[in-house]
Amino acid sequence: MATAILRLPAVKARTGLSRSTIYLRISEGSFPKPVSLGGRAVGWIEAEVNDWLNRRIEASRKAAR
Repeated sequence: MATAILRLPAVKARTGLSRSTIYLRISEGSFPKPVSLGGRAVGWIEAEVNDWLNRRIEASRKAAR
């Protein structure tokens, strides 16, 4: 299976988070770290972002009960 890389605009669109919030959560260790694509370019592994989203959904549903 091929690994898809998401750039920052796609990560922001998927998560609904701002750039600063994404980087804050990375520094806190609560969001997947980006991978270097060379130079100043980074991207996020799509599967890791999807896993993070699924965990957030599960936590939200459990808290609502």
